[in-house]
Amino acid sequence: MRPRNAATLIIVRRDRSKPQVLMGKRNSGHDFMPNLWVFPGGRIDRSDFRAPFATDLKPEVAAKFESHIPMSRGRALALAAVRETYEEAGLLLAKPVPPRPVAGPWREFAAHGAAADLEALQIIARAVTPAMLAKRFDTWFLMAEAEHLISLDRQPDCGELEEIAWVDFDEAIALPLPSVTRTVIGEAIQRLEDPSRPQPFMRFGATKTKLSHL
Repeated sequence: MRPRNAATLIIVRRDRSKPQVLMGKRNSGHDFMPNLWVFPGGRIDRSDFRAPFATDLKPEVAAKFESHIPMSRGRALALAAVRETYEEAGLLLAKPVPPRPVAGPWREFAAHGAAADLEALQIIARAVTPAMLAKRFDTWFLMAEAEHLISLDRQPDCGELEEIAWVDFDEAIALPLPSVTRTVIGEAIQRLEDPSRPQPFMRFGATKTKLSHL
């Protein structure tokens, strides 16, 4: 099965004694990774190709996307990560703008008078799930600072994830996690210390992982 395009957002908060990341627990009823803790994210939607945004990707981030996939898909993946963070965690990585009518999955996001702040994003990693799985994803892991959220308070009537928590990296590693999430947490820790690190590209197989860099 061809992997579906998806994006995940790691939000880092630095107003405590230790940096914290936003994580959520997937519902036990999910047929994909039930009861595990993950970063908000999900697969790309058609609406993500035409959703409005307040700021565009930084040139170096856009260039990194464009060296692997069409730029239109790269921007749509970034928008998907922002949209899914709102839908799953009720948080808006956005800038205030005049409310405007938007159809489809972005309607409620736009109704808050918000448009995505893509300039806040950086690329952390990319991972493709194994070919033998019934559900496969080609996921780009993105990161942003919590200061780019419109508010740390969750919007009401949002939150597809069962639980939401800000945890430091030691607490995050101790949670029940998918293996790729555990790997990406380690990468995020190192990237906070060295932002110039090359971004890993992981392709998981039945018995081993093929590792290269973006």
